[in-house]
Amino acid sequence: MHWWLPLKGSTFAGEIDGLFLAILIITGIAFVIVELGLLWFVVKYRARPGRKAYYTHGSTRAEVIWTAIPAVTMVALGLISNHYWVKIKGRNSVPPNAYPIAIHAKQFEWQVTYPGPDGRLGTADDFEVRNQLHVPVGRPVVIHLTSEDVIHSFFVPVFRVKQDAVPGMNINVWFQATVPGTYELGCAELCGLGHYRMRAQVFVHTQEEFDAWMKQAAKGGATS
Repeated sequence: MHWWLPLKGSTFAGEIDGLFLAILIITGIAFVIVELGLLWFVVKYRARPGRKAYYTHGSTRAEVIWTAIPAVTMVALGLISNHYWVKIKGRNSVPPNAYPIAIHAKQFEWQVTYPGPDGRLGTADDFEVRNQLHVPVGRPVVIHLTSEDVIHSFFVPVFRVKQDAVPGMNINVWFQATVPGTYELGCAELCGLGHYRMRAQVFVHTQEEFDAWMKQAAKGGATS
């Protein structure tokens, strides 16, 4: 049972969660400080009989401090998140041995194309399965995303992977699953009246189970 965040199911889930928690803690501390300050001002400067209002232009020193601290914090977070961005979604981030799978999004389903025995997409032995994404555990997988009609968003929470599929574009997104099991793939972009039912199952297999499924599916008997 995961009451806080979903299962960490990919190699970079820990890094994403760490960044998320860091931002949550920083914004949480800022929220508490601001609200306590607000309450202090409300009580200290409340209207009282015989007390006259006092006009002040403000404090340049205070303004510099409360501007500099968030600015430095944002720059630091930007540098850290850029490191993760380059690693996860950078132009050259996809490992050379990544297993290729093509996913074509359309209202309201995921059309998943697997390479046949030759391991290459775009050849005669490719085969397609609807709304089922099967991947081997412990091996990088690269998804070639396309869309037929509107913007969809490929989202697998346990992998901490989210990537838009945009009409007219071929966009790559990769991950390496670490925990065998059955998970959910959803569309994270409002894509029409049937958006609520645009979901699929993700099956993370051992390499032996994946090879067995591939043989069965390639013969036209795809099952989970």
